[in-house]
Amino acid sequence: MEAKLDELHAELAKAVEAGGKYIERHRQRGKLTARERIELLIDEDAAFLELMPLAGWGSDFAVGASLVTGIGVVEGVECLIVANDPTVKGGALNPWSLRKSFRANEIAEKNNLPVINLTESGGADLPTQKDLFIPGGRGFRDLTRASARKQPTISVVFGNSTAGGAYIPGMSDYVIMVKEGAKVFLAGPPLVKMATGEETDDESLGGAEMHSRTSGLSDFLAVDERDAIRLARRTVARLNWRKAGPTPSTDYAEPDLDPDELLDLIPTDLKEPFDPREAILRIVDGAGPGNEVAFDEFKPLYGTALCVGWARLHGHEIGILANARGVLMSQEAQKAAQFIQLANAKDTPLLFLHNTTGYMVGKEYEQNGIIKHGAQMINAVSNSTVPHLTVIMGASYGAGNYGMNGRAYDPRFLFTWPSAKSAVMGPAQLAGVMEIVARESAQKKGQPFDAEGFAGVKAMVEATIEEQSLPYVLSGLVYDDGVIDPRDTRTVLGICLSVIANQPIEGAMNFGVFRL
Repeated sequence: MEAKLDELHAELAKAVEAGGKYIERHRQRGKLTARERIELLIDEDAAFLELMPLAGWGSDFAVGASLVTGIGVVEGVECLIVANDPTVKGGALNPWSLRKSFRANEIAEKNNLPVINLTESGGADLPTQKDLFIPGGRGFRDLTRASARKQPTISVVFGNSTAGGAYIPGMSDYVIMVKEGAKVFLAGPPLVKMATGEETDDESLGGAEMHSRTSGLSDFLAVDERDAIRLARRTVARLNWRKAGPTPSTDYAEPDLDPDELLDLIPTDLKEPFDPREAILRIVDGAGPGNEVAFDEFKPLYGTALCVGWARLHGHEIGILANARGVLMSQEAQKAAQFIQLANAKDTPLLFLHNTTGYMVGKEYEQNGIIKHGAQMINAVSNSTVPHLTVIMGASYGAGNYGMNGRAYDPRFLFTWPSAKSAVMGPAQLAGVMEIVARESAQKKGQPFDAEGFAGVKAMVEATIEEQSLPYVLSGLVYDDGVIDPRDTRTVLGICLSVIANQPIEGAMNFGVFRL
């Protein structure tokens, strides 16, 4: 695991250093980097939970997709922060930037977070405009809908915000522009001359002074970048923001077992089971006053391949579902469905800890109803309305990913460990299925099966599926909110639960038809 963490740190460094030589050039112009702006914006010594830092990994674009996004505390208020990185192609947005920003807006909407855009972007990456223009309008729609929900939106413009990017300040509740830095216009001087014949300059067309004194697009004129950040903080301080969700207990103990030992828990071979209770007791609050037992397991003697129960995490009440052995059978599926209903009955968020190879297959299990029992579990997950958090610790294969609340089931947050793997099935199983099908096809045609020739195909398929199931690939596709160090799991989940508490938590009153 330490070797995997070294790999993770190296990949995260690529996102931090994505601007390369342009970072120093940016500083020489007297400008702050995206991460420096965020650090000054959030409260002193407050945590910043960066989200999707590996977006675009494995693509033709820089790791991080020219955006830095995450959740930070500003004047005591949890805010969703989106910062363009102008050192990466001038902050131009590419298809992965779009996917990352859409996910960020979704997080803000579901958790009722004020949104702060730290804007400096040259607009769309023009060579990929076909992938950007049509879906890109959703970003502006999201901003104005947020305002309609009384979810504050703040835009701080440090540099270019041109063409479609001009609508980010245009649709924000509060706009701050940096003097002699911000440039906000639908078309720059060259395009204006081409379209109308008019000759103009950046400042009179879209400078901060003009927008503050003439057009009224800017609400505050900042003398420099630090002043702009000060004004943003004062704006948040005056929002009169109040959390509407449950208040956690402030009297909680640290975990009963040492979180540093999480690195020893996950076997190198994911086929080997491990006891998830060992992970749970290193993540949740320890036993103490008002929390006599760290983890109250539910139905411990039934469906033992799935461990479920109640705990607290940083004082927040949660229900936990964790795979104890890879496979899910009928008892586990029925147990999960019941537990999810109970969590909804008492308005308690759910945490899903993945290490599953999927639902059990075979004649006996089909005859005993594994499909309908698995459907009950997926029904419960799909229709549950309490917030869900998901951590993929190990394997997450097949429909087990669905039943354990994978990305398609809209968890509020989903994180992976460096040991995670996720695919339709394991590489060896997938390649083996292809071989069986090829053999049967050859037999039906009365042709000999070329086992030696197919061995190369099988090896290639196994290697491809193995590569595609790795956490960096999935994170690059924005199928998670980040790959995290297992030892940080408690802190990350604690931040997420605090964020969730911005909204009231209400369990589902109805579920779909359960095929019993």
